[in-house]
Amino acid sequence: MVVDPHQNSLINFRKRHHFKAGRGGHGKGKNQQGKAGEDLEIGVPPGTVVRDAETKEHLADLIEEGERALVARGGRGGRGNAAFTTSTKQAPRLAERGEPGEEWWLLLELKLIADVGIIGCPNAGKSTLLSACTAARPKIADYPFTTLAPNLGIVDLEDRSFVLVDIPGLIEGAHQGKGLGHDFLRHIERTKVLIHLLDGASKEPLKDYEDINIELALFNPALARKPQLTVLNKLDLPQAQKVWPTLRREMRRRGVEILAISALTGQGVSELLHRAAQLLEETPPEPKREEVAIFRLPDEGFTIDHENKGFRVRGKRVERAVAMTDWRYREAIEKLHRELEAMGVTQALEEAGVQPGDTVYIGDMELEWWE
Repeated sequence: MVVDPHQNSLINFRKRHHFKAGRGGHGKGKNQQGKAGEDLEIGVPPGTVVRDAETKEHLADLIEEGERALVARGGRGGRGNAAFTTSTKQAPRLAERGEPGEEWWLLLELKLIADVGIIGCPNAGKSTLLSACTAARPKIADYPFTTLAPNLGIVDLEDRSFVLVDIPGLIEGAHQGKGLGHDFLRHIERTKVLIHLLDGASKEPLKDYEDINIELALFNPALARKPQLTVLNKLDLPQAQKVWPTLRREMRRRGVEILAISALTGQGVSELLHRAAQLLEETPPEPKREEVAIFRLPDEGFTIDHENKGFRVRGKRVERAVAMTDWRYREAIEKLHRELEAMGVTQALEEAGVQPGDTVYIGDMELEWWE
């Protein structure tokens, strides 16, 4: 997977779920190897997180242009009979098939990349502030959870600019996925500075402030440590004007910087943006990222379960050995038996109670057990 800066969503993966790299060529006479299969590069937008769909294991975090992660390896080619010649067998009837390539179901998640994120309770006026600061025009209405997806905009000041994102309203329990909590909280992880917008029309803006910070800390403690600029919005309303002196006094007592604005009229917005830009400059840069790559350690173990009145053997190494066996040649089958014995599969099957005539399933093959 390769970061493509021209992509900004994962919508292409809704239409296509399966990707397959090129197939390798067959070996030829005179000890010639077959042609290697062509690599397949899949473009993803900046900010893509790759996980194993089954285990949810974190595989890659792709942010910068050109960053790439190897998420599946092709199988190595099988050896021809020349590889098995000995002093007594100059033309052995033994060869290997090619190893199957890796197959995975992957889970892709997009985390927006922005400099400053606006957070707050539903209906605090985040979308209104974004539209007042940038050319972004989000849909705005006067009821909770108006915004169902983050909106991005560019703030262009006289001597600098930065990317501002409106994170949809958080509610109590958002860290547990209530409302659309998980969908929104992950986007905050990418931002450097947070504007914590308080609703001036709220009955308890101080409690709203505390609730949101608790949700951030419960989802990811690092979020609660991000630089925050607390802002009371809707200063155009009498209720906000009334609560402002008390709220400012309480915040200063806690050592919290707070501003007051009206996103609707533009009052105080310019001061807010310049202060946010200043905080951005004061925030230390992210540590330099190491090269993104995935290397899965080979799974040398195996398991045995009962299946269809037989036995199912699972394990990467075991399944690979069976898949590479060329069943046309007795010598190849005998080689497989020696490998299964060396891996401990034979003994494990006997301890599990396998009897002559029982079916043993390994990968796509059904084998009949015999002494």
